[in-house]
Amino acid sequence: GERFTSSFSFSLLSLAGSLLLTVHFYTVNRAASLIPSTALGILLLILSSLLAYAGIRRSLRNASLFLSLCMTISVFWCSYGVVFILGGQGVLNDAGDFRNALVPGLVTFTLALLIIAVVGFLHREVVLAMIASAVSFASAHEIAMHYNTAFGSSAVACNYMIVSLVGGYFALGRFLYFLTKEKIVLPGTDPSKNKTHEQIKSSSGSMNHFATTGLILNMLSASIFGCRLLGVTSKLFIGQVPWLWASGVYQIGICILSYRAMDTLMATFFGFTAILKFAGGYSLLYPIWQPEEPSFPIPFLVVFAILFAVLALFLMLKSLVDGLYLLFYVAYCIAISCCPKGFFEGGPQGMDVAIFVASALMTLIYQYNTKENVVIPTGKGVVKALLAHSSFLKLREGADLHAPYLGYSKYADAEVLGYACSVLASFAIMLTGDPKAPLATVVVPWVVLAGGILKLLCGSVAFARGKTLESTAFILYGVMWIIWGLTRYGGLCGTTRSFHTAAGIIAFMLFNGFIVFCTLFLSITWFLYSLTFLLITISFLLDAINALPAGYDIAAALIFGLVSFYCFLSALFNSIFEGSCLPMGRPIVQLSGVGGGMSKCLHLPARKASSVKRIADILKNGGTCGIPTDTVYVLVAACNRPDAVEKAHNSKSQAQERPMSLWISSLKQLEPAKHLFTPLLWDFMEAAWPSPISLVIPRGEWVDFLGMKDSSKYVGTPQSIAIRIPDCSVTTHLIDLVGPIVVTSANPTGEADTTHHNQVYAKLGDKVDAVLCDGPSPENIASTVVDCTKINSGNIGFFRVGIIPKSQVKLILSLFLLS
Repeated sequence: GERFTSSFSFSLLSLAGSLLLTVHFYTVNRAASLIPSTALGILLLILSSLLAYAGIRRSLRNASLFLSLCMTISVFWCSYGVVFILGGQGVLNDAGDFRNALVPGLVTFTLALLIIAVVGFLHREVVLAMIASAVSFASAHEIAMHYNTAFGSSAVACNYMIVSLVGGYFALGRFLYFLTKEKIVLPGTDPSKNKTHEQIKSSSGSMNHFATTGLILNMLSASIFGCRLLGVTSKLFIGQVPWLWASGVYQIGICILSYRAMDTLMATFFGFTAILKFAGGYSLLYPIWQPEEPSFPIPFLVVFAILFAVLALFLMLKSLVDGLYLLFYVAYCIAISCCPKGFFEGGPQGMDVAIFVASALMTLIYQYNTKENVVIPTGKGVVKALLAHSSFLKLREGADLHAPYLGYSKYADAEVLGYACSVLASFAIMLTGDPKAPLATVVVPWVVLAGGILKLLCGSVAFARGKTLESTAFILYGVMWIIWGLTRYGGLCGTTRSFHTAAGIIAFMLFNGFIVFCTLFLSITWFLYSLTFLLITISFLLDAINALPAGYDIAAALIFGLVSFYCFLSALFNSIFEGSCLPMGRPIVQLSGVGGGMSKCLHLPARKASSVKRIADILKNGGTCGIPTDTVYVLVAACNRPDAVEKAHNSKSQAQERPMSLWISSLKQLEPAKHLFTPLLWDFMEAAWPSPISLVIPRGEWVDFLGMKDSSKYVGTPQSIAIRIPDCSVTTHLIDLVGPIVVTSANPTGEADTTHHNQVYAKLGDKVDAVLCDGPSPENIASTVVDCTKINSGNIGFFRVGIIPKSQVKLILSLFLLS
């Protein structure tokens, strides 16, 4: 269904957009165009957003070429549409302005779509390759049309007509495929051909399929300034801002999607490049209200270069080529810092040309390597192999690499980007600037976007991962940077200050004071991080009341920037390497008192046999443990330890209407009491287990054969007991070592089921002796319970239905009874 919806939507959207552009270019030479420029731009914006949605929805199927084509055409039509809107509103006055506005973007998408088309033909994705090549040729013809009148608009319209025909053919093929239930298959539209290959690629490991689009966006922003250096365009002006800001918005989206792809390093890189794109757009907007070109803060750009360099070193662990690619941005930031007018001077523009070429090569490599078995070598694992012999630096690997702090999250940790944004914002405000012309220095993008918007993003991701305090701090600091950045560096308050500004800052200081107090229980580094931000807010307050001492704001920003930089390095090291290379520190105040000991609850990985054996020893000695199952996490105790069963019962305030159940590993454990069961019930248990179905059977003398003794009063009811054999190898192996176990949900009575090993400790605290850790649970709800107390009469009742539909269980049991 998802494959049909996404591909069919893409076909219809490409058909609609291409028809619009076909009509436009066929009538562009008339006195009055059939479709007004403003209306055309708005329609393209709507289609671009729908295309992006279709691509992201299909990305769950690892369709890399489809995703790249969707996202590339989406950002193309988005920027293209805004340029048409500017033209329709009279912002672009003549043909020269229209050419200078359009050509840099057309150059980028001509090359990018040509790369996608070539790779598509190599991968035998003929239909997608034809669409990409037709749009690429249309863009190339449009460039030629702007420079030579001999090239008419008909050639552009013909290429878009080809896109319409191919898109219609693709939509018709997919529609017939699903309508006739795979009986009619048009050539090139069969979705089953690539299904096996995509499943192989997805099972081999996580891959960031969004990186290709991010590289194309880097090409787009570099093309704006590179075309000016090469003389392709005659000036830099507002008409080119849509390309820059659209690429910046999409780059932030790619950053979020990269976190979803569990690629922290590339997500951080795309967050950095988004800042540069917005800064470039801001620089082109500034000459509208001021005749001179803006200047750039040198300290900030040097720090930005250092952040890029550090990130490049860590990316080399993943791929040598990726790390070398980031060095272009290190040189780019240095080039901007060496030129007072930044983007308007030849040094940074020369680096833009180099970035454009490097990004095009990286796009080809990424796009080709996503599907081809014989990949283009990128030095993947070269640095990793060198570190394999190091005893000091050991890479963090395994299934728990991106395990969330609490619960289950679809995103990787974003703290690296959050700390980096704090570094950028703090060093950006060190430049005081002219209070009469606050916009003359490019500070607003660094403070508002880096310190504010991206920090809000990091706070949202942290909240999704269960880091409530960290997310609260990031969101609060992000709001503070946005408000203060717009107020002071956006010129909203000018040279005047007021009590109202001071009152707002005091409110933020009170909130931050609460965060400082809470970080006492988190770590030393987080305490220093929040405490030094308090120094920043004090400088804001003193500035608001015109009482700021000379140099205090610079000192406060420097201290906060250095602490944030240490946090940035620590988060990078801890996410890549095992151990504490740069530790965050222990809590200053722990729940057991100042300087108290750490929790005694053991966290043991379930994939190790030694961990299962250790859990078994704890249960045999009367302990209680949280373990994974085929449904959710549960709290267990050994049947033959009444003290442990009573402890498990009391630790979660077990309600009488939710009795504890009994689990065994095989029916062999009930063989001595087989004569106490009816043959029909025994046969039914053999047919139903192992499975996530718990059977409620009458209590009888068979309970004594399991050694429950006095603990039996805590299990089941006086009339019946729920019993099950779980369909989980780890759990059954543990029961083989311990014997039958008593089970209850690993959460206080009345709360939601526990779906991650960290939730067990979070909900039950030190009431458990150990937790067997296996990451997110396979289900989000407990097992199905079937009442079999009257199975002899054929009356099977259901008093709790969980992960298996009630109708399905009824069908299974009915078939069994009929047999």
